[in-house]
Amino acid sequence: MLVRAYKHARLMEESESRVQMSAYLHTPADTVARRMLDSAGTYHRWELEHGRLMHTVSDRGQLSAQITALRNAVLGLVHRRAVFEYLRVGQITGPKRRRVLALFYGCRDYTNAVLHEHGNYVRCSSSYLCTQHLGEHLMHDAAFEEPLQLYEEWFADYFRAYCETQIAETEEERQASVTLDALKPLLKHRLAEARQAILAMPQTPDREWREVEIRKSNGDTQRMRAIFGQE
Repeated sequence: MLVRAYKHARLMEESESRVQMSAYLHTPADTVARRMLDSAGTYHRWELEHGRLMHTVSDRGQLSAQITALRNAVLGLVHRRAVFEYLRVGQITGPKRRRVLALFYGCRDYTNAVLHEHGNYVRCSSSYLCTQHLGEHLMHDAAFEEPLQLYEEWFADYFRAYCETQIAETEEERQASVTLDALKPLLKHRLAEARQAILAMPQTPDREWREVEIRKSNGDTQRMRAIFGQE
């Protein structure tokens, strides 16, 4: 059955409904979205930002183009959440947290940088939750399953390597950063190939599709995890 491209109003309606559902769900992503629901000002700002993001999808005249735009949108959200996600997952505190934020905010006041990054994380995480919902339940796009999950894991690997090499200060940190610095080009290349594979894959892979290697093992590197592709 031919499915027409989605209007902006429908994408926003689905998104707002998904955010409201967070009040009754208990996943980590919903916990973050609930914080936004507690603040009318934060919610309004999210509506404006998410509305602009959804225009990048709804302005495409064909469903296939909208699917590609939505994939691009969620990849961008993965990047925009990265700073606070790194701090949260790595439990980065104290002087090291200050060095991380200084890396991205320069001489900006530390407290304001924390508040800015946390607000950005809450809004982007809420939009990430919505784009996942739209991709899986509205557009039924297979890319929103394992391929994007793998990309998120791999971007976290690259982002951690980038931060650790940039903020290394103690002798122990500098020694550890040498290995990470050598890995960065490989991690970056893996991300680029993963992104290309995600944007190119069909909406509904046929039965012959399977997980394939992004990079084949060789004498110098271990075999890495895979992403969807065609034999």
